Amino acid sequence: MRSLQLKKGALKWLLSIGRRERRGGDGDGSSPTAESDGVEQPTWRCFPYDEIFHATEGFHPGNLVGRGGYAEVYKGVLRDGRRVAVKRLAQVSTEERREKEFLTELGTVGHVRHPNVSSLLGCCVDRDLYLVFELSPIGSLSSLLHDEELPPVDWKLRQRIAVGTAKGLRYLHKGCRRRIIHRDVKASNILLTADYEPQISDFGLARWLPSEWTHRAVAPIEGTFGYLAPEYFMHGMVDEKTDVFAFGVLLLEIISGRKPVDGFHHSLLNWARPHLHSGAMKELVDPELGDDYDGDQLERMVFAASLCTRAAAAWRPSMDEVVEMLEGGEISREMWNKALEEGEEPFWDLDDLDDLDDMDEFDSSLSSPSSQTNS
Repeated sequence: MRSLQLKKGALKWLLSIGRRERRGGDGDGSSPTAESDGVEQPTWRCFPYDEIFHATEGFHPGNLVGRGGYAEVYKGVLRDGRRVAVKRLAQVSTEERREKEFLTELGTVGHVRHPNVSSLLGCCVDRDLYLVFELSPIGSLSSLLHDEELPPVDWKLRQRIAVGTAKGLRYLHKGCRRRIIHRDVKASNILLTADYEPQISDFGLARWLPSEWTHRAVAPIEGTFGYLAPEYFMHGMVDEKTDVFAFGVLLLEIISGRKPVDGFHHSLLNWARPHLHSGAMKELVDPELGDDYDGDQLERMVFAASLCTRAAAAWRPSMDEVVEMLEGGEISREMWNKALEEGEEPFWDLDDLDDLDDMDEFDSSLSSPSSQTNS
């Protein structure tokens, strides 16, 4: 009973935030910030249990589309015909932590609205903890890039997905009332709409960053190996540049078609490093594309990836700057090369981790189980 009261009380608080934001402020004269690229006001509701039960046909095993350590995801159809994904939090951790994770994700994604961020339709706290999202019919970027049964992704679509994802991150970092650090940017967390518009999903690890804070310390270290920024992995420090680093790895994944870490624990960044240093951009391109790519766009994507994956967070660009690079804006190479002149080592990777004796254990301890639901 206490647990149910806690959940209902927290939901009332979250709903009150939504009402204040829709009125244009929170009582202190402030107003929400927003980008000019199609941002809408957030809206979500509490679903009765019987509605999501009916939508998923009683959580029928045939409707299960993903399972991780923290959640199961079922596809379904609401009575109004909308196709949805229902995320049910698994009962594997303590109830207190489970509720905290649920409220964290709800409080984060429930008050954002952007074309490149997965849309939350609502939640349910009857009998269990559920989040209801719009269903992404195409699946994830990871499956699009790495499913051997699918045809190779053409260059135009790769570039469009890269730009859209960058815009989504820019919104989270700059367009929300409070800055949001996603902490688990990766291909399996980029879902695709029917027209292949990318949407950032899975906010189970996301954290607010108050305006007066430059960064925050987070424990335990969670995320997915291959995308982790060095300052986060080594010291637990997160800010916007943590997501920027992961986006740089994602860019290399989009360009090359390679996974961030292969089955032999060889990292994409380690493979790409010599090509990035030498400027051999063509060597980075997915062989399936041949010469069918835009040279100027490739140069911009490679340059952005090289900057995003720099070891020092201070020398990485903001997502605002990344979007400008990818969309054809002027690039000040002299400014960005200044770090190299001052001895900044631009890349960080497996070679810098001398104390990792058991990669299997290391990888499983870091990979966020909840993120597997979108794979």
